[in-house]
Order: sequence, then C-alpha cells, then structure tokens
Amino acid sequence: MKRKIVIATMNDHKASEIRALIGDRYDVMTQSSFSIPSVPETGKTFEENALIKADEVSQKTGLLTLADDSGLEVDLLQGNPGVYSARYAGPNATDAENNKKLLAELEEFKDEKISARFQSVIVLIDPVDGSKNIFHGSWEGRIILKPRGKNGFGYDPLFYIEDLESTAGELNQAEKNKLSHRAIAMRKVTDYLTKKTLDTE
Repeated sequence: MKRKIVIATMNDHKASEIRALIGDRYDVMTQSSFSIPSVPETGKTFEENALIKADEVSQKTGLLTLADDSGLEVDLLQGNPGVYSARYAGPNATDAENNKKLLAELEEFKDEKISARFQSVIVLIDPVDGSKNIFHGSWEGRIILKPRGKNGFGYDPLFYIEDLESTAGELNQAEKNKLSHRAIAMRKVTDYLTKKTLDTE
C-alpha cells in the first residue's frame, strides 16, 4: 500500500505541479480532502509560511505533509512582491489583478532590464518520526511588460527566461517541471524521501 502524503495547499495549480513532481510512489492528497480550511499565511518569509501551513495540516491529519510557499522577487522592487505574491493586489486578488499591479509598478523601469527570480521553500513534516525538513529552489529570469503564453499560473506569462527565449507561461508543464523553482526544491524532496525509504528497508 502506498504511503499517503498531504499537500498543504488550496491552490489547484500548485497541487497539480507538485503531484506531477512527486510521481506515483505516494498516494497524494490535498488538505481539501480533509475539509481543512485555508491556513492564514502570517509569516514574513517563505520559510515561515511553509512551516505554518505544514504544521497545521500535519497536526490535523497525522500524515506525512508537504507545504510549499513560493513567490516572485523583483530586484527593482526590493524583492517584492515576495511572500505577498499571491495577494499582491489584495487578499482575494486574481492572477490577472496581481499581474496588472506588478506591471503598473514597473512602468517607470520599462527601459531597464528587470531582473527577477521565483523562490520556492518546501517544508516536509513526518509525524511518524517527528522530522521536519526544509528544501529550497530558485529560478532566475527577468520580467517583461507584455504577457506571453497561456500556460502555468501566477506571474508565469511575465517571467522571461533568457536561455529559452521564452516566458514560463509559454512552457508546457513537462518543460516547466524540469526547470522551475518548485521543480528544483521538489527534486531535493524526492531525493530525501528515496534515501529515507532505502534507509528503513
């Protein structure tokens, strides 16, 4: 029987990406399967928010729990939107509203190269042995002021990767899952889980 792992998120896009990255070794569920409401993200860093979400869902389910907190850091905006990426234009902002606010704030820099990166911090809590591990991933790029691509979510249509001459919004999920900040962090998670399984066999 596959071991259950719960993704502490209410974001279906994020859950889909993480499911694809975990593969079929685990029975992957989300907190909505347990009717757990959204966990307030009151931390000031990605790490604090990921820990808050993982702790809450792990305590309520008693299962292996994974929580990701991630966002976009724009250098010309002193690292903003950062931990507020998902609610940059307000508590219930849509992706389109967040993108619109970001573009408005960057209008004055339209003649400059707008360097940016996506950051992902993933916390994995195992209530069986009490372990709590943290994994990081980063994806460098720049912001363009005209959206390109219909794939992905969030700021993907504005996030341009020089080497690919493409935005994250123009990549399919398989391509994005080889390169993204979340993919980098999740490779570290799966390597850890594989080693842990081998150590207990």
